[in-house]
Amino acid sequence: MADKKEACGIFGIYGDSDAVHKAYFALHSLQHRGQESAGIAASDGETIHCYTGMGQVSRVFREGRGILERLNNPIAIGHVRYSTSGSSHLSNAQPFIGEYSRGQVAVAHNGNLINASLLRDEYEAYGHIFKSSNDTEIILHLMAKPTHLTKPDPLGHVLNHLQGSYSLVFLFSDRIEAARDPYGIRPLCIGRTVNGSYCVASETCALDAIAAEYIRDVEPGEIVTLDQKGLSSRFFVTPGTVIPAHCIFEHVYFAKQSSSIFGENVHQVRVRCGRRLAIEHPVEADVVIPVPDSGTSAAIGYANESGIPFDMGFVRSHYVGRTFISPSQHMRDIAVKLKLAVVRQVVEGKRVIVVDDSIVRGTTTKGKIKSLREAGAKEIHMRVGCPPVKCPCFYGVDFPTREELLANQVNSMEEIRQYLQVDTLGYISLEGLLNCASLPADHYCHACWSGQYKIPVSTVVNKFSMERHQKRLFDGIET
Repeated sequence: MADKKEACGIFGIYGDSDAVHKAYFALHSLQHRGQESAGIAASDGETIHCYTGMGQVSRVFREGRGILERLNNPIAIGHVRYSTSGSSHLSNAQPFIGEYSRGQVAVAHNGNLINASLLRDEYEAYGHIFKSSNDTEIILHLMAKPTHLTKPDPLGHVLNHLQGSYSLVFLFSDRIEAARDPYGIRPLCIGRTVNGSYCVASETCALDAIAAEYIRDVEPGEIVTLDQKGLSSRFFVTPGTVIPAHCIFEHVYFAKQSSSIFGENVHQVRVRCGRRLAIEHPVEADVVIPVPDSGTSAAIGYANESGIPFDMGFVRSHYVGRTFISPSQHMRDIAVKLKLAVVRQVVEGKRVIVVDDSIVRGTTTKGKIKSLREAGAKEIHMRVGCPPVKCPCFYGVDFPTREELLANQVNSMEEIRQYLQVDTLGYISLEGLLNCASLPADHYCHACWSGQYKIPVSTVVNKFSMERHQKRLFDGIET
């Protein structure tokens, strides 16, 4: 759905003669997680070089420019970004690269640090200079602090200062270190290529893209090292002392259907959600159609459970960018139609069940319903693969403020139904959603629906919180 954006994607590979090109293809497979910027950093064992740019992977590393060839080295990390902290601007593109007393380091981050602004205040008070408005940069400053460098495990000590969600990959001149926050909010997995090189990635689809074998997930609170000795790991928190809080929205929307995260395939979880929707909210209809692509698996499940035929009532355009800005409501309506074209012959004169993964603001959903009405749908029954989104996320999802959330603006499901102008409306229950995943219910974060934040948020933060330090940033600059 188009009311929100994806989580960032990260990748790292050690000891492969084609490391940079494999990073490129892995980032391509993770493009669904972020389209604002992309970057790759690589090391020859002594020196790190980094290149970042705005836009999608293929745009940043356009064929014929020779960037990948110039970067080509046996150790590499990469990042695709969507902004949950800081504006969409080149200064915020990752990987970030810096140099301190231990040498060079580059870092790529998926997640959101809820205490980054407080840490930055502290470091700026001691004279530290920041180049971006991104929360990830604070990690480099923490790593360079002299008192942190004297600890037995400096990186583990630094990670214990961070609050929020983070899957991280660090590139040092001679190794890669990857880490996951103690709650395991964002996914991170380990793979091995056919020639024995180890790699880490946000999703298993990135491993598939380079023909790497999935080994296991990075555990919550674990640091994995990839170096000339192979694969090793250590923990910066005592294993078992923190109950996981995996973001179940990864299963609902973020992750690619072919990926396995948190121990199970994304497509299969979504199919089960669709089946559960059909049980919780049955209705007589002629056809079940998805809002592609993230609603497709749930629509298959709904059709299978209900016995109502599945068909593609929408066809999605892959050529309309997410940054399409329209000056009027009329032009915004046209933009919605460009992104999702209705197949009139599928819906005309029929009772239609529309299955989407979620509804956030509701504005684009309303546009889709309008398009179906114009195409002659007789009845429209909206079914949603997650509960009503009522609360903002502080752990790496660019949900709008509480005031912008449709389910928080109204007092009842009937008001949402009337706003969307559908005949019936049904959301999967939170209990139903959690039952569709295999881990215990208390191992998932569902704060955006329940308001129960696993990591306490003492101050309200948003993606621009860090920019109060840099009012001059981006003024008059095209992003």
